Amino acid sequence: MKFTELDIDPQILRGLQSMGYRDLTPIQELTFPHILEGKDLLATAETGSGKTSACGIPMVQRIDPDLKAIQALILVPTRELALQYTEEIGRIAHFMRVVPFAVYGGFDMGVQKAKLQDVVHILVATPGRLIDFLYSGRISLSDVQTFVLDEADEMLKEGFLEDIEFVFSCLIHERQTLLFSATMPPDIDRLASKYLNDPIRVRLNQQQLAPQSLNHHFQFVAQDARLGTLTGKMEDGSIKQAIIFCNSRLNAERLYLKLKDRHPRVDMVHGGMEQQKRSSVIRRLRNQQVRFMIATDLAGRGLDFTHVSHVINYDFPRSPVTYTHRTGRAGRMGREGTALTLVTHRDLGAVRRLITANGLSPTWIGREPDFPHRGRGERSSRRKRPRHRQQSGI
Repeated sequence: MKFTELDIDPQILRGLQSMGYRDLTPIQELTFPHILEGKDLLATAETGSGKTSACGIPMVQRIDPDLKAIQALILVPTRELALQYTEEIGRIAHFMRVVPFAVYGGFDMGVQKAKLQDVVHILVATPGRLIDFLYSGRISLSDVQTFVLDEADEMLKEGFLEDIEFVFSCLIHERQTLLFSATMPPDIDRLASKYLNDPIRVRLNQQQLAPQSLNHHFQFVAQDARLGTLTGKMEDGSIKQAIIFCNSRLNAERLYLKLKDRHPRVDMVHGGMEQQKRSSVIRRLRNQQVRFMIATDLAGRGLDFTHVSHVINYDFPRSPVTYTHRTGRAGRMGREGTALTLVTHRDLGAVRRLITANGLSPTWIGREPDFPHRGRGERSSRRKRPRHRQQSGI
């Protein structure tokens, strides 16, 4: 279905045409009429399926520009996703008088406060900073007619449940609630049952969470051969743009130091950097000034990079879900992409579980390894391994 076939404000259509949007993605086609009708929605879909615009377009349609109040609230887990949402909605509403704005930690609260005293129709926020404003009484949600909870599974995983429930407690009036999640763990169902009113449920590609236009390549290498293998791939002219994932800030910094002199269009992003620097690196990647971005899982969730053709897992992902979200930075919105994962001997048990859990049909570069037989020792040794908060190394 094409956007021109829908009952959309002509100024929104102008914005979509300027963005190159012609056809609705499946998630947009299934959710758009329900959102416009004001119904609650619980939607899960593969990463890169167009969830941001799925709620952004009808949300802009429902805004009254003459009402100088926050009419839509979008809660997201990261600053980067908040900025992406604001940019996307700004492009959709480019020819309208609808004003989006983002508040998030790591940025001058005074500047954000000044903007909120002006006109803001759509507020995008991370939980902590939003609650700061709510506690200080510097923000009113009384005119919010649509509340969006995006990347809900990620927020619950990071321990934001109490913050989410506090925000819900501040929205005591009748409103529409849209809950988007890449996966559907039991906690999401419980949250939906508690706060959503007879929601429409939309589930797409539950057996294939990664984009289906993505090619999954694995390469078995010795631990000390990873750097040489990576630099060889970086000299491959077929890679238009790539994100190289590491499991920690320290690993990312070490890899960056080894590559920056050899490849001038290499940069790095992780959670230990100042927000301004992180935003600058991501902006330069989107503008194709960076060809290779070394990143932690900070960049592995929700962000849309149009020109990224390859994702390279230099460090093996911690879980099948991590793999899904990392590799989902390529092959988005139906574009073809390639995910390359370097596998060492110590990763063999994990890669077998990953392939099974994500239903992958992998292509092995070079020889396929001989997988060890699963036994009692494997399970008991995993049980003894200490647990670490994934967030700490991002």
